[in-house]
Amino acid sequence: MASANPMRALVLWDIDLTLLDLRRIGATWLQDALTEVTGRTPVEVPSFAGRTDRWITAEMLRRLGVAATDELVEEVQRAAVLIAAGHRDRIAAAGIELPGATAALRAIDALPDVAQSLVTGNLRPIAHYKVAAFGLDAYLDLDIGGYGAVSELRADLLGDALARAAAKHGGGFAPRSVLVIGDTPHDIEAALAHDTRAIGVSTGRYSAAELHAAGAHTVLPDLADTEAVLALVNP
Repeated sequence: MASANPMRALVLWDIDLTLLDLRRIGATWLQDALTEVTGRTPVEVPSFAGRTDRWITAEMLRRLGVAATDELVEEVQRAAVLIAAGHRDRIAAAGIELPGATAALRAIDALPDVAQSLVTGNLRPIAHYKVAAFGLDAYLDLDIGGYGAVSELRADLLGDALARAAAKHGGGFAPRSVLVIGDTPHDIEAALAHDTRAIGVSTGRYSAAELHAAGAHTVLPDLADTEAVLALVNP
């Protein structure tokens, strides 16, 4: 159902190394699921940074010499969700909220007519587990997010989120009114593919220079300056 109050802006967040650092707990969930389903242990593990869980799963299967059929990819992903669910009570203790994350989401949530959600390579249940562990789900409309089961291509996740947001809020968002915030060139490239505003945060593996080179319109060192984040929403 479309919203009775169309939004003037949409902010779409990445999770890992943008809002949260969960490398101490989340990095092996897909690997463990792959071992459980195939009986083989991955030796070559691709970089997860900015990739979708569908891409990561398919790529690890290919590196094992196993055909990455839709059915097998989905079986591995179901196993990963179950493994992650078993670790839900450990996420907050093992993970780290990056500087300013809660304050930034809370401040944007207080703005009139602005929606917030996720565009993340994580599978939707896992994305929910992660943000809920730190209370960030209170500021996010997870129903309009883009999640990692949709495609191997991150731009497709953003396209799905934009379509969901438009359906809920009674029409499409002008590209300049959409902010995509992430820590990798993949986030930036996805934003540019849809002509939305690409905001880099250099809290991950990529420097500010690398994010600028990927085409970011703005790069922040982190989210600690809440006023700087709000200025992006209200240019």
